[in-house]
Amino acid sequence: MYAIETAGLAKSFRGHRVIRDLNLHVSRGDIYGFVGKNGSGKSTTMKLICGLMPATAGEVRVMGQPLAPCEPSPLVGSLIEQPGIYPNLSAFDNLMVKGLALGLVNPRRSAAELLGTVGLSAHAPGASRAREKAKRFSMGMKQRLGLALALIGNPDILLLDEPLNGLDPEGARALRELIVRLNRERGVTVLVSSHILDQLERICTRYGIIAGGHMARELTSDELDAACASYLELTCSEPARALALVTERFPALSLSVLPNDTIRIDGPADQAALGELLMSEGIAVTDLHRAERDAEGFFVDLMGGGEEEHPTTGAELPSDPRHFPRR
Repeated sequence: MYAIETAGLAKSFRGHRVIRDLNLHVSRGDIYGFVGKNGSGKSTTMKLICGLMPATAGEVRVMGQPLAPCEPSPLVGSLIEQPGIYPNLSAFDNLMVKGLALGLVNPRRSAAELLGTVGLSAHAPGASRAREKAKRFSMGMKQRLGLALALIGNPDILLLDEPLNGLDPEGARALRELIVRLNRERGVTVLVSSHILDQLERICTRYGIIAGGHMARELTSDELDAACASYLELTCSEPARALALVTERFPALSLSVLPNDTIRIDGPADQAALGELLMSEGIAVTDLHRAERDAEGFFVDLMGGGEEEHPTTGAELPSDPRHFPRR
């Protein structure tokens, strides 16, 4: 059973298909990095999962239970686009308002505990920020408060949409560490979207790459490491015979044929031994070099070629707060 699963999910705005046949699978305990270009449909997908808008087609399941259109799940906490903060209220009062709305038995205790969890109860030595008005908060502090608001009610799943945007390196590191701590200590499953790939690489256990509103690929962090590992590229006069020879002589190596009949060789390959083998068999080697693909290039290749999300999609949600579900 997946923590979050979508099946054939689709969403159109004014006849423009933004999400198409999206199948997403987030396992329990994952920190799932949702990767895509700006306008690829990441935020729209997360809004559909949270019940902020109805899907045109398809289904969303949370912990195996299908959700009705615009039905929020009490198991999911979310921080989508911008934290829903009352600027003239303190961090503590923002949490109290939501705790009371959710009907928590002891919202005061929950608010105090969450402020400690996200580092706002004693943000500066000898001073508490819990009673300071939120409009005076820095970007990083607002993101921390948004995370606390998503956590109130003790959800099993967190949806975080671009939570690292606008943060300085110190703030980004603190938020990354907080996400990892919530995952490890509380067992919270996290679905986090971002286009800052090096930040995701440090925390994610699994990835989903979306392109043009469609899931291009899902893979684990180990599969990503394997895809980006260094390898040998061989170009020679007789690629078919070379492939058979190398496979027979070096069975520990993994070989595949790339475009233009170039052979990719993965594993502990000895360039000199390979060259000697091919030359002894009369196969002319025109190129034999070690190549390495970084994760950024891997993601960019998968994300390329997709349609752009409709430019008005991000503004499609009504501003009336009555249309927004409880988090």
